[in-house]
Amino acid sequence: MKLKEILKGIDVRNEYADKEVINVTSDSRLVKEGFLFVCIKGASFDGHNVAEEMLNKGAVAVVCERDLGLKNQILVENSREVYSPICANFFNNPANSLKLIGLTGTNGKTTTTFIIKQILENLGKKVGLIGTVQNMVGEEIYPAHYTTPDPYELQSLFGKMVDAGCEYCVMEVSSQALAQGRVAGIRFTLAAFTNLTQDHLDYHKTWENYFLSKRMLFENCDIALTNLDDKNGLKIVEGLDCKVKTYSVDNVNSDYTAKNVCFSSDGVKYELVTDRIGRVQCHIPGRFSVYNSLCAVSVAITLGFDFEETLLAIAKCSGVKGRIEVVPTDTNYTVIIDYAHSPDGLENIITSLREISKGRVVTLFGCGGDRDKTKRPLMGEIASRLSDFCIVTSDNPRSENPSKIINDILEGMNNSKTPIKVIENRKEAINWALDNAKENDIILLAGKGHETYQILNEGTIHFDEREVVAEHFEN
Repeated sequence: MKLKEILKGIDVRNEYADKEVINVTSDSRLVKEGFLFVCIKGASFDGHNVAEEMLNKGAVAVVCERDLGLKNQILVENSREVYSPICANFFNNPANSLKLIGLTGTNGKTTTTFIIKQILENLGKKVGLIGTVQNMVGEEIYPAHYTTPDPYELQSLFGKMVDAGCEYCVMEVSSQALAQGRVAGIRFTLAAFTNLTQDHLDYHKTWENYFLSKRMLFENCDIALTNLDDKNGLKIVEGLDCKVKTYSVDNVNSDYTAKNVCFSSDGVKYELVTDRIGRVQCHIPGRFSVYNSLCAVSVAITLGFDFEETLLAIAKCSGVKGRIEVVPTDTNYTVIIDYAHSPDGLENIITSLREISKGRVVTLFGCGGDRDKTKRPLMGEIASRLSDFCIVTSDNPRSENPSKIINDILEGMNNSKTPIKVIENRKEAINWALDNAKENDIILLAGKGHETYQILNEGTIHFDEREVVAEHFEN
């Protein structure tokens, strides 16, 4: 592809020779003969510092945001922002052939995107999915390295979806991805907001930065669907040009309202009230499943799908790996794996389990290292207040000392009357929980969810909680 085609629509501030380009990248390790290298300044590495080296490696040109005095430089105002449209042009703008549904918020994105995908497929559509657990082109699965991939991988996935005949793509859009311009230049048919609570302040530094990053999604959509029960639900779309629809459990003034909610161990049921009334049945238990399913159903109806057919479609949907996932044990107690790793997420899952538990709720959890430290005591307080028994252990300690992380958690549990057991090694902690479980207990393994690894100071190891539980009973 010619350089001018790749730079179409981008404000270039200097003259350049129109050369043939075989690939584009912002990763200096990948540059080969014929590549276009985009210099991006990150937290610890600045691509501008190796621009000349990339030309020597065979790059046809380097895109940069400051004059480097190089012959084959292409000057732009912000190289990070243009990387996404550059990748889109390189893959012939596949997103233009898809109806994109983007979800953002602190909790609920993963489950809701899976439910939307299943609803649309049950309605006869071929759908792609991009998110935390995995990326999918129809039924074909691709590994997910980030919630929202970097622009090159993202556009590549869009291309695969178009080639496979997908009409829709539903995707999680993270605050980091929005802040880093990974979806810059992409227009969403519909963008949905789940909720906003404390998370990722290690990256965004302030709540305002976190909020404004989320809001960027709604600045680039045709229709916004937002949670009216969240205090930021209307604020996040305030003053924007997009059409706004709302959903709610508590507010009767929303466009889509869930009323007469019933909880059971095998799911939730409620009446969906809009310009008509219908009965929703979702086979995923928990209070937050009301919001997740309500958002998903509202998305489909807002997109123009038949009301009755949509309700039939969601009744056929199943659960999501790592989200209130019941692990088979053949015992008189229940083991549940859930990804809850924020204060709000932990409170939601424990509260939901209390509603269906006939015995104790035993919560096993930790907090990630090299991440927002302020949420550690908050999660400790929540777990000890809502659980009947707590086991504090490691999550992904990364470069931090696991015992230091645990001590931060315990600060929030100082005034608790709930019994607490500290076992730093997560495998040992799970085995102890299973050995000491009682009839009708719910053992909640919180924080890892779909992950099949653990990140330690010495590196990443294989760690799948399903395998740990299965091995416990085999032994």
